[in-house]
Amino acid sequence: MLLSRIHNKRFATLQTPKPLAILQPNHETQIKSIILCAKQHNLQLRIRSCGHDFECLSSVSTVPFIILDMLNFRSIDINYSDETSWIEAGASLGELYYKLGMTSPIHGFSASVCPGVCTGGHISGGGYGTMMRMHGLTVDNVLDARMMDVNGDILDRKSMGEDVFWAIRGGGGASFGVIISWKIKLSRVPPKVTVFRVKRTEEQGSFEAFHRWQYVAPNLPKEIFIRAELDVVNKTIVVSFIGHYLGQAQELLSLLEQRFPELHLNKKECFEMSWAESTVFWIDGHPAENITSLDELLVQPNGPGEFFKLKSDYMKKPFTKQALKKLWTMMIKIGRVWMKWNPYGGRMSEIPEWETPFPHRAGNLALLQYYVFWNEDGNNVTNHYMNLSRQLYEKMAPYVSRNPRETFLNYRDLDIGENPNNETLFKNSLVYGRKYFKGNFDRLVKAKTLVDPGNFFRNEQSIPPLQTTNLV
Repeated sequence: MLLSRIHNKRFATLQTPKPLAILQPNHETQIKSIILCAKQHNLQLRIRSCGHDFECLSSVSTVPFIILDMLNFRSIDINYSDETSWIEAGASLGELYYKLGMTSPIHGFSASVCPGVCTGGHISGGGYGTMMRMHGLTVDNVLDARMMDVNGDILDRKSMGEDVFWAIRGGGGASFGVIISWKIKLSRVPPKVTVFRVKRTEEQGSFEAFHRWQYVAPNLPKEIFIRAELDVVNKTIVVSFIGHYLGQAQELLSLLEQRFPELHLNKKECFEMSWAESTVFWIDGHPAENITSLDELLVQPNGPGEFFKLKSDYMKKPFTKQALKKLWTMMIKIGRVWMKWNPYGGRMSEIPEWETPFPHRAGNLALLQYYVFWNEDGNNVTNHYMNLSRQLYEKMAPYVSRNPRETFLNYRDLDIGENPNNETLFKNSLVYGRKYFKGNFDRLVKAKTLVDPGNFFRNEQSIPPLQTTNLV
């Protein structure tokens, strides 16, 4: 069960520290017993709802620890009369999308394109998806929550107070308590949406199309989301443009013909389907013409596929053609690298950066993800590719955000600050805190101090209470 819930093969080796126990409670009273037992025996508690967890903070620790796995908390209660849903932390997004698709053709939720991710961590970290330009992030659509605190008490929005409720909507729930469930606001979607996935090689004008994408994608109407993915194929860069439009194909084609003719999108490359079916389309390059069922949304994770290191950045201004050529040369040199560029704009530019702990709002053109991967085991191989990942990250520095160089909490990166033994002061908390949260970090520390002053809920990059920081 441990391996099936780990996403990154770097943390599935014989050398990976193992928990003393993996506990999967069925009832809230059992969660309370686990918390109190861990406190009594001075054991670190890692909380897992299942998802990417790229640095495996929910499953690995360097001190004696146990895992509280929320696998059995999977309830989804939809109320269409007020367009809300209570969803438990262990329920996957795929299960939510499936239930929505089977019961309503006009409702969706603005969250990840990865159906295996569960809501506990995804929502609390500020998860995003194809509707973020229209409806914002997960945290922008949370109305209430139920969380168990360090004393074993269950708190809702009213009893935890607005400071703590603010904090768990983007500050990472595992720093404050055990998220049990969320009350979310569903989004209205049209009966049919349009998707496309087109690959462009250098001979097909991929470079010019991608260069233009930087100017177009963040400024399109809110209903349109076009991700660009860069991949190395036979020592050349292939660019995939993957689109999602809350409307019909002909409307999309007319608009892109005017605004983004460099894409050369045609009608045969566009597919109309229900919103729920579109969530299947985004699963690992699923062919749009072969979607016959929503059942794939219910497939559970089956262990790590490969070793990888992931980093993220925020783009504030378009890359020049000269800078893009340097990037492409670097990617070809690395070989095993994949980049995703996710456009901002729309609703993401309208919400103030202090509205939730997630601060990366207006002024950003795109969220960038660098994914360096390998299949061979061994320290030398791992160190080689980890260093390549860091070199790529350094090469990107002149072209992305700075002071601080921002990064996305749900794309954890221990390179930007860590606390090796979790028993000393969080010396680097201001480093990773500012990068993940900018000025919102101070308020997160104050919320942490209110609900968990003894710092029981902690990991290498958790929010520290006031006495362990340099804040005054």
